[in-house]
Amino acid sequence: MLKFYKQQYIKLVTSGFLLFSGTYASAQALQIKVSDQQKNAIVNANIWIDGRNLGYTDKNGIFQLPSSTANNIRLGVSYAGYHDLDKVVLLDTVSKQQLLISLEGIQNLHEVVVTAGRKPESISTVPSSISILTAKDIEAQSQISTNLASILGNTVPGLGTTTNKATNAGQTLRGRSVLVLIDGIPQSTPLMNGARDLRSIDPSVIERVEIIKGATSIYGNGSAGGIINYITKSNDRLSVPIGGVTTMRSTLSPYRSSETAGYRIAQSLYGRRNKFSYTVSGSADYTALQRDADGIALGQTDGLSNSYQYNAFVKLGYNIDSTSSLALVYNLYNSTQHSRYISQAGVYEESPTIGIKGEDPGKPAGTPYNHNAMLTYTKNNLFDNTLFQVSGYYNTFRSMNRYVENATAWYGPGQTQINSTKKGLRINLNTPFQIGNFPSEVTYGLDLLNDVTNQDLTDGRVYIPNMNMVNMAPYAQVKIDFFENLIFKGGLRYENATVTIKNFNTIATGPNNEGSIAVTGGEIPYNGTMFNAGLRFNKYDFFNPFVSFSQGFAINELGRIVRRATNNDLDSLKTDPIITNNYEVGFSSTYSIFQLSAAYYKSTSKLGVELVDVGGYLMPQRTPQYIYGFEVALNARLSSNWTVGGTYAYVEGKSEQENGIETYINGSLIGPPKATGYVYFTPDQAWNIQLFWVHTGSRDRFDSVQATGKYRATEGPVHDVNLFNLNASYKINNQWSLGMGIENLFNTDYYTVLSQYRAENVNYVKGMGTIASLNINYKF
Repeated sequence: MLKFYKQQYIKLVTSGFLLFSGTYASAQALQIKVSDQQKNAIVNANIWIDGRNLGYTDKNGIFQLPSSTANNIRLGVSYAGYHDLDKVVLLDTVSKQQLLISLEGIQNLHEVVVTAGRKPESISTVPSSISILTAKDIEAQSQISTNLASILGNTVPGLGTTTNKATNAGQTLRGRSVLVLIDGIPQSTPLMNGARDLRSIDPSVIERVEIIKGATSIYGNGSAGGIINYITKSNDRLSVPIGGVTTMRSTLSPYRSSETAGYRIAQSLYGRRNKFSYTVSGSADYTALQRDADGIALGQTDGLSNSYQYNAFVKLGYNIDSTSSLALVYNLYNSTQHSRYISQAGVYEESPTIGIKGEDPGKPAGTPYNHNAMLTYTKNNLFDNTLFQVSGYYNTFRSMNRYVENATAWYGPGQTQINSTKKGLRINLNTPFQIGNFPSEVTYGLDLLNDVTNQDLTDGRVYIPNMNMVNMAPYAQVKIDFFENLIFKGGLRYENATVTIKNFNTIATGPNNEGSIAVTGGEIPYNGTMFNAGLRFNKYDFFNPFVSFSQGFAINELGRIVRRATNNDLDSLKTDPIITNNYEVGFSSTYSIFQLSAAYYKSTSKLGVELVDVGGYLMPQRTPQYIYGFEVALNARLSSNWTVGGTYAYVEGKSEQENGIETYINGSLIGPPKATGYVYFTPDQAWNIQLFWVHTGSRDRFDSVQATGKYRATEGPVHDVNLFNLNASYKINNQWSLGMGIENLFNTDYYTVLSQYRAENVNYVKGMGTIASLNINYKF
């Protein structure tokens, strides 16, 4: 969520005044005042002396150190949203009664992004819409819910609201697919979408989330709508050998508490010694039975009731010398449902699907594992001040679908799982240069990716054979700063991908291998050149406009086509990639207490893709498409205690059929309008209270089928929903703090957006009633 100080470069000014005559070495007390560039006091800034956390600044931004006879101290100041300060202060050089320390160039982390250009750069220089969730935002939202799909759906304009399920189907970004990354490692599975990529890591290990809207030549396959990059906690800590945070959380439904008690425990350790730094953490999270506003157990289809989530994270850093470093990161994420209830199907638009006592005979559904490992080497001055970075990564992921007694796609009962293994190498360089008097830079490199994806049944039957994709993509992007304030960006990316499938047999639909077809394998090539260009004028804070054009590249969900093969030759299955053209114009503005941003966008594709109901199956339909919409965000800091704000996002889209008739795109891509509002209240340095409102509007674009009176899947009408969430935190002392969160504050009875537009009995599930949580944190 964007804060009041987001659009400024920040310098952190630390001023000390000796209270008595003489020097600090003569047992004097030291007063430290912390403020930002506008000389606003920074409340609750963390103060470290010689590696020990001594406390926080008060409501005036002041911290009083105890008397000391030391000749010098190592002073540290940290605060969410700012770079840490770590500096040795030589007190024996100070005379008289006053010590002044002024530190320049400390930038606000809200202001800097790395995803848009693979190097740190100010938001004010990027010609596209960007949303950033900082560690502070994530921490506040996590007191309400630790489900990342909920956190992002409730806060990011243009992203669909949460489905309240283990999957994020329907949570598109501006009506297009989004590429989810963890530190740049792709989590999405474009060959066969398991729709579990938003929930692929625990929020406690995330330093910030960067959402880049619209495609870019810097990233490729799957990013037609934009990029969501989870950036994990860094090792840029103060010079302490060990520090850490312990978190305990309990959850309960206050209206009908039976079987709704959940828990969470998380522990992190971090530190730095000489050239070595580390961050290690682990968490265990149990989501208990979820009930609706009437206290009835929710339907369990892809649900989260009785689910266990585990996460283990390690990041190691080593500074080889002053210009080069190594970083190793590993993360394991597991989230599976061990349900004690099964679904009892309702009737669409009449009665909900509910949970009744029972057990599924299959394996626990969810994400049995998601392993990510990456080794990165960075050198700051390879040649001509060139930044060089090379990363090798490995990802292996499994998505387990629910067990079904009777399947329409294969004979007998069964349970499918999507398996994906990715190995990749990213080479990235950034070289500054001059064009006349204009400072410029070029970012260029090569992405190599091998993605092997399949879908099989747990009993060994193959549903989708191995789809082995080798993707090579060179890219280059130029940035030119004309007249200091007119920023131009333009780039190219060439995608060259080949998917190899060996000979296979489609799955049998009857006894004795009935319905199985032998298909001859082969290679399916995909290639295309993507271009993007944009301008941003950032001279004036009150009006900072931009305009951009970008192209996106995505491979259609090939797995859906392969598993429905009706011919014996793979050549008949070949499809073209999805190429999108994205246009955007917008601005940001800071004036007095207000911050305003707005953008209008349009996305077209000569051959887009839409999942449509064909004989009871959701199949990809390739048609020309255009999608358009706008987003507005307004924030006002009324005083040092009160901040209010809100957002509004609207998206609409149409596709052109073979007969030339334009029809609305269904709910699998296009969601209803979404609005959010928030009020932040900080009465003193100990309390922080936040109230959030999330509104999803109505969308009714389709008629029911005349013969049956029913809606096709994904074409159901959506009605308004208004939800309120509350969180409050209280700092007891320097180490201990308490937090409280309430999701669905007023116990609103509603159906989720997904359950409405899907128009299916089994998916017609209500949303959760009120859930209250208590959080305890200990920092050392």
